[in-house]
Amino acid sequence: MKLGLLLAGIIVIAATMRSPITATGPIVELIRTDTGISHTMAGLLTSLPLLAFAAISPFAPQLARRFGLETALLTAIILVTIGVGLRFMPSVPVLFAGTAILGCGIALSNVLLPSLIKRDFPLRVGLVTGLYSVSMNIWGAIASGISVPAAGLTSMGWHASLGMWAILSILALILWLPHVRSGRRGEVYVASRTEAKPVRLISSSLAWHVTLFMGLQSLIFYTTITWLPEVLSDQGFSSSSAGWMLSLMQMVSVPVTFIVPILAGRMKDQRRLTAITGSCLILGYAFLLSGISSLVTVGVALAGVGAGASFGLVTMFFVLRTSDARQAAGLSGMAQSFGYMLAAIGPLLFGVLHDWTKGWTLPLLVQVILAIVLLIAGIKASKNRVIG
Repeated sequence: MKLGLLLAGIIVIAATMRSPITATGPIVELIRTDTGISHTMAGLLTSLPLLAFAAISPFAPQLARRFGLETALLTAIILVTIGVGLRFMPSVPVLFAGTAILGCGIALSNVLLPSLIKRDFPLRVGLVTGLYSVSMNIWGAIASGISVPAAGLTSMGWHASLGMWAILSILALILWLPHVRSGRRGEVYVASRTEAKPVRLISSSLAWHVTLFMGLQSLIFYTTITWLPEVLSDQGFSSSSAGWMLSLMQMVSVPVTFIVPILAGRMKDQRRLTAITGSCLILGYAFLLSGISSLVTVGVALAGVGAGASFGLVTMFFVLRTSDARQAAGLSGMAQSFGYMLAAIGPLLFGVLHDWTKGWTLPLLVQVILAIVLLIAGIKASKNRVIG
């Protein structure tokens, strides 16, 4: 019963980890029109959470060790709730401030949930990782799909479309409070006699391969959810259709995100999975680059498969490439800190390249190149070995 309630809490927390960000992409043109900000500044709306991920991730394990995983995750939920609530306010500076704050909350959840899963579900790591990944992707897809329609329901427009996601974080807060009361203060992991000796992750080539894979999959994904609707609009799709195409991309990723961690957990070597993942991303963005309607739709679907598979793989790398939950939390913190620092460049760079070239050809070509680099890094991170 207790594990069932814990699993429910994990799933609802996961629902808050993408929806506030994916809700932004389909209405970015509305935001730009209303506020007068440039494409570069609009890209910052997605880059800000990633910068927060990079800044906060290294401190998440220390926070959990001092106060306990349950309390650290409660802090994450509170920050997301505050950040999303601020975005409801009709002010551009407050919009950016709220985006940064919710990014700090999501950063804590990103790092700590894999460690919590390894500690409390040691025999079901792949299954539980798949469930929380599915929750994150489903709600991310829903947010993308209903963002434009929701913006037209009230006089608050896009502010309401962004602010309504506080409902999910409040629900997560309610579900998580009982776990905080019964939580184990300072216990981040279950100690064992076979626990690995401390390893300097920064000197591990394997840790850096995982970090690069983490950064590139995040860069590609968050750049896409920011700019895909506008790319499609310029290719002839309506704003609503472009939003639903982004939703389609994420819905396609849902079953993949669930299946890949389970498959990866049963394999000693994940190189075949990584090869398929990288190929889907490369073909997906090549088809988008073609501008041919039928190929664009296929490209969006392939990009969704690649996004779901790459996220499922990297969350499992935190577990499979480490020897215990402490090391998993450390690798997760390192990979997400450096990885999201890299990823934050993506939405901004995409906007800058568009403003410079007045088109989407060069930005999409960069996505194809990055997918190739991701494939190379992923193959190296997929070999059957652990850090140290």
